[in-house]
Amino acid sequence: MTGTGTTGDRNVLGGELELCGTDPMTGWTRQGCCTTGRDDLGSHTVCAVVTEGFLAQQRAVGNDLTQARPGFRGLVPGDRWCVCASRWRQAYEAGAPTPVVLAATHARALEVVPLDWLRQQAVDVPDSPGGL
Repeated sequence: MTGTGTTGDRNVLGGELELCGTDPMTGWTRQGCCTTGRDDLGSHTVCAVVTEGFLAQQRAVGNDLTQARPGFRGLVPGDRWCVCASRWRQAYEAGAPTPVVLAATHARALEVVPLDWLRQQAVDVPDSPGGL
């Protein structure tokens, strides 16, 4: 997925927050970006590329992201989704982390998840000397 959001928000790398996903449309505001605000009590700030292991772990703790609802088809492995930073951390600590897109993960995720953990699961490695 390419392109950037138009929010002016920053990602965990310090750059402009990029688009996370549009199929399905993700984000607290359903605009495709992991933006956040005062009403987003769950801090849906981590752009995750969901795996079967992550989805199963979330189902086991009562957060079934595969369940279809009106206006939401449910997630399948490979979907990009703005997940709650605390839910991503919970899965990481349970041994079921899912890949993340750092450029599309909001800087506020760092209030809950250490950058090192996110980097370990990164699927977008910027072209820069020294890498991540």
